[in-house]
Amino acid sequence: MKHLYVETYGCQMNVADTELMLGVLGKVGYVPTDDPGKADVMLVNTCAVRDNAERRVIGRLGELKRYKRPGVVLGTVGCMAQRLGQQLLDEVPQVDLVIGPDGYRALPELIDNAVRGDRTAEVEFRSWEHYEDLAPQREAGSKAFVTIQRGCDYRCTFCIVPMTRGRERSRKLSDVAAEVEALVQRGVSEVTLLGQTVNSYHDDEHDFADLLHRVGGIAGIRRVRFTSPHPNDFNHRVIEAMATVPTVCEHVHLPVQSGSSRVLKLMGRRYDRSGYQKCVERLRHAIPGLVISTDIIVGFPGETDEEFLETDSLVRNVGFDDAFTFKYSQRDGTGAVRLSDQVPEAVKGERLERIISTVREVACKKNIGLLGTKVEVLVEGMARRGELLQSRTRTNKVVLIDGPAEWIGSYLTVRLTGTTGATFTGVPTPTGKELAIVG
Repeated sequence: MKHLYVETYGCQMNVADTELMLGVLGKVGYVPTDDPGKADVMLVNTCAVRDNAERRVIGRLGELKRYKRPGVVLGTVGCMAQRLGQQLLDEVPQVDLVIGPDGYRALPELIDNAVRGDRTAEVEFRSWEHYEDLAPQREAGSKAFVTIQRGCDYRCTFCIVPMTRGRERSRKLSDVAAEVEALVQRGVSEVTLLGQTVNSYHDDEHDFADLLHRVGGIAGIRRVRFTSPHPNDFNHRVIEAMATVPTVCEHVHLPVQSGSSRVLKLMGRRYDRSGYQKCVERLRHAIPGLVISTDIIVGFPGETDEEFLETDSLVRNVGFDDAFTFKYSQRDGTGAVRLSDQVPEAVKGERLERIISTVREVACKKNIGLLGTKVEVLVEGMARRGELLQSRTRTNKVVLIDGPAEWIGSYLTVRLTGTTGATFTGVPTPTGKELAIVG
């Protein structure tokens, strides 16, 4: 028996890729372990979106080297591995393997070679690779990620993803549907469709609207989510599908990045402030009660105080329910590196604190307004702290409830009784012996 230890950093796509690698190596006898000290192979699945993510990985590789014994392999995989390639082997001597997102099929062979002393960087792009014949190894549960698209054809000037994931390509609709149908047989009732610009999906015959109709109509599926879309790809067909397919959840993560039209143009986002707001209006008009979260970057090269305030005002005007907020991070190979007037780190840090405060203020007011309402939740598991259960609404709100572990994987109706501003507490209704659990 051989043991495999994997650490995963970054986005949901990396989580899905880790499940794929577990499946690839599970077929040749590897068993997952949470203890790197027991591992025959240690893999770090990396993110390259920001510099601090890469520095964190470099530090972690230095820590993992203490677990290396003769015959034990330490590898880096994912976007950082793709970006650095041979350079990572040259600069980090404890690393035996460097494998990009299109190289996971060859993992067993490359690991065997590494055991014999052959240190390898496998970072070739393969436009045909969808891993259709390779089954991911997922943990049992009611939720699953399903990758429908790999790569990205947008060239945002801050973003390294096109250089680490390659050109956009989509899986066949029939293959995606078959995977979801198989997941239902394992007890999955909620799927999240993954892609770099997920709503630009097209398999040469079907678009994203077709996919939502097909997946959302599979018997046994109760919730369909997707991430991350691009504002430009919300055409009328996609919005109509979101509005009319009952299983599609009333939540969309809609990255804006900036509230300034000039900064958006420098970012290469292909929409301006007004265009983004019109997209929000179209979505909310079609889907009552839609909850919108977003991504925001502050301190992009040349961003002035006034342009930062435009972003702050957009948060208030749109009324985001949540936001992932970041300081701009230089990425070699992207267009923004060449821009003059880089914003000082201290200024970026101050702006980040201010935008986080605004996001929290707006979200808190909206959440307080939901207190007392009844909502459907899916009980996901035990909360990280305490003995409560963590559940989630269709609109992606986290609700903590008191109840037995047997409720995990079930759907309940709860009344929202309290909020920290970010998460809720709730009470299942009706209570006592009349409690109805649908699972």
